[in-house]
Amino acid sequence: MNVIFMGTPGFAVPTLEKLHKSAHNVVLVVTQPDKPFGRGKKLKKSEVKEAAESLELEIFQPDKIKKQENIDVLRKYNPDVIVVVAYGQILSKEILTLPKYGCINVHASLLPKLRGAAPLNWAIINGETITGVTTMQMDVGLDTGDMFLKSEVKIDENMNVGELHDILMQKGAELLIETLNMIENNEITSKKQDDSLSNYAPMFNNENRKINWNLNAKNIHDLIRGLSPWPTAYFTMDEKTIKVYKSSYIKDDSNYEPGYIIKANNEGIFVKAKDGIVILKEIQMPGKKKMTVEAYLRGNKFPEKIVLS
Repeated sequence: MNVIFMGTPGFAVPTLEKLHKSAHNVVLVVTQPDKPFGRGKKLKKSEVKEAAESLELEIFQPDKIKKQENIDVLRKYNPDVIVVVAYGQILSKEILTLPKYGCINVHASLLPKLRGAAPLNWAIINGETITGVTTMQMDVGLDTGDMFLKSEVKIDENMNVGELHDILMQKGAELLIETLNMIENNEITSKKQDDSLSNYAPMFNNENRKINWNLNAKNIHDLIRGLSPWPTAYFTMDEKTIKVYKSSYIKDDSNYEPGYIIKANNEGIFVKAKDGIVILKEIQMPGKKKMTVEAYLRGNKFPEKIVLS
């Protein structure tokens, strides 16, 4: 099949690479425009663009894919299917119905669970033990299209979202090739989603990234690993924002107030939660690099016996 591929971040790269190696023909790669990055505001290519260049594939970077002139560009390539993996723009109905087999999306959850922008993070934050990827026929709704195939992945108790990301991007690539092969050979049927089983995985802001010490210790641990290495959970102390990348937790029924710093040593910073103690193991102080608490304490002291807000 002739395939137009749409994607932007690193999560989409393995799918593009496997498509290029497959029997299918990638006729065009569509990705977000280069964006200013860093202090120098130099233009930075998307990871998909870098991969497409190395594969010597044709690249298209429209500012708004919904513009008619951009849709006309897509139409010229006469695609049998458009594959979409974390592209970052909403597709119009005209684009969704342009190819013979429509637009196929690789979504990083077991739909209908966790529709939306951040399903990997929320799977961990919500304490899920199993997640996965789903291939689906895109429609005008938010991740509401009919499903094709699923692939499950177990979530270890200490797995962070970066580790889960790297597993699922490979699983998604394999599942997409299998889906396209089955579609081409007329060996697959789609299944409607049960909307009553869906929930939303929203983007992150300062409010839902901040650690609430009144929660159970496991909930705080899940938040930390669900946001590590990006966009990171944090807490404030003396009006300073301290990011947390790694933690563990233990049960504890002491009467300390939630947020109370019991001690700080080479094992970590021990903070009381509602039903236990969260042990912060890797942090980043303002203006500093992230480091283990053990490394930080070699040259610094961390306050003890105070209550964090």
